[in-house]
Amino acid sequence: MKLHEHFKTFLDEHVNLNATRIEQLENSIEAVKTAVKESDWGAEILRFAPQGSWAHQTIIKPLPDKEFDADLLVFVKPKDGWTPKDYVNKLATALESNSTYKDKLRRYSHCVTIEYAGVRRIDIAPCVVDRQYQGQFEVCNRNAGESGTFEASAPTEYTQWVIDKNNIAGGNDLKKVTRLLKYMRDIKGNFTCPSFLFTTLLGYQVYDHDKDSAAFADLPTTLKTLVGRLDDWLQARPTVPMVRNPKLWSENQSSGWTETQYSNFRDKINLYRGWIDEAYDEEDRDESIGKWQRVFGDKFAVGEAKEAARVSESVAKAEGALVSRGYFSDLVERVKALGAQAVPAKLVKLPYVKRPKWRFAETRVTVNVSAELYASPGGSRIRQVASLAPLQPDQWIKFTAKSSMGVPFPPDYTVKWRVTNTDTAAYNAGELRGDFYDSDSGASRMEHLAFRGVHFVEAFVVRKSDNRLLGQSQPFYVVIE
Repeated sequence: MKLHEHFKTFLDEHVNLNATRIEQLENSIEAVKTAVKESDWGAEILRFAPQGSWAHQTIIKPLPDKEFDADLLVFVKPKDGWTPKDYVNKLATALESNSTYKDKLRRYSHCVTIEYAGVRRIDIAPCVVDRQYQGQFEVCNRNAGESGTFEASAPTEYTQWVIDKNNIAGGNDLKKVTRLLKYMRDIKGNFTCPSFLFTTLLGYQVYDHDKDSAAFADLPTTLKTLVGRLDDWLQARPTVPMVRNPKLWSENQSSGWTETQYSNFRDKINLYRGWIDEAYDEEDRDESIGKWQRVFGDKFAVGEAKEAARVSESVAKAEGALVSRGYFSDLVERVKALGAQAVPAKLVKLPYVKRPKWRFAETRVTVNVSAELYASPGGSRIRQVASLAPLQPDQWIKFTAKSSMGVPFPPDYTVKWRVTNTDTAAYNAGELRGDFYDSDSGASRMEHLAFRGVHFVEAFVVRKSDNRLLGQSQPFYVVIE
């Protein structure tokens, strides 16, 4: 499902840089411009211009305790006798005399950075104009060689290319997709792709004939289209490809990628392409929310996801007198009276339940789960327990996964457990869970019986050698009175 309302809320509340930070950034930028113009730098300033994510409107909210950065280009006339190193070093020296910035300055290869600790960074990069011929733009790499090196640049043209691609996609959806994927990159932290390279790769997936096409009908569709095209492009290139700056053909933006980094990026985009397609195509709303959360994390549709856990209330609304008029007080009483037929089909599709992240193996195995009741983790066994059997709280239950032959899985397999609580008591305690957990020993895991409700536990068998999923059990329902 497309879930337009949740995409909008997710962008507004969790992805986009909030208005307060944007205002603070803009105020800081104006102050920096003034400081540079009033300094004794010595270069003749022509103008300033935003660069990078700030200029492209793809800047995103940083992770907690992280800074966001903005790039500011300062275009200057060439200075007789100055080397590339001079443009950067003399700018840093000039700003060091300013009491506001002297303790915030850092020098990097191409820029002087002002660091507002834990908040934001502003990178000020000199760009020399018309040094050898009219229309030439060069940034200054102070670390290349003894005196540094002038490097060709096309900042204004590249920014316009991004704007043009966004206009073809329509609805500012290219910018929004770029923000979404940068957010995904940051929260997952398992692949490397600099923002400028990500922006170029996505821009290349928008073609002139895409204007007003169904492939870009709305934001979720644009996301599906772009990631699908990017995956196809990457899969056709098993080694690091050359990704040229579309407005400066001599610049290979992928030059910083190692083969290992590229291979990992290629693999992850292929994986996430599958997840996005599944979430988009899923017709069940709860299941779709859960699958979009697998892509973007728990903050996507977080309110609706958690509210769905109050299953007694939702069953009452759906089935009227069966619960709400006192025939059954809640889902526990209903299941005790009616057995398996009383378990709502939606229970195992609750949106906060984490979806499996492993790729499936080519072969599958049957996984069965048995359970035993204990008074305490180290105590003696009380009895065998069946799925849906009513149990008292403050006891312990030991789950064990076995093959269809009733024997443990070999040591080259590992068993992961998805443990999900439901209903009001767990909801109020903030203990809905729904995540994956390791076995305690072998293929077994012990859990404490705590909250009234109909909960469930599932076993997932994963092959260690390639991290592939071979099979999962049916839900084992735990009914706590």
